[in-house]
Amino acid sequence: MNIFFKAFAVLFGILFLVAAGLQYNDPDSLVWIVIWGLAGLLVLGFAFGRVSFSVTLVAGIAATVGFFCIYPEKFEGFEIGAGDIKNIEEGREAYGLLIIAIVMLLLALRGWKVKKSKV
Repeated sequence: MNIFFKAFAVLFGILFLVAAGLQYNDPDSLVWIVIWGLAGLLVLGFAFGRVSFSVTLVAGIAATVGFFCIYPEKFEGFEIGAGDIKNIEEGREAYGLLIIAIVMLLLALRGWKVKKSKV
């Protein structure tokens, strides 16, 4: 894996683990600590060659499905006080899953290209 993708994966792995730590005051904190923590560990594992591209592909697809499942009926932005707190919370959570999905799918695509070039 080239240095750019390794640095990209390490950076996002650390960011995802930090995001997991910031979930402590969320109403459903355990769920989101697990989601962000698992995403961070998978990305770091991919960076160091311990996780295959197929695992990141499945995680990326799952995060994409999660995005569409929890996206609020009426998106009211991210700012507290700008609308219904439930819609804002669901919007934040949905877009968090979208960030995870994009990172996982980019790494899966990179892993697939590397594997394909070795064959």
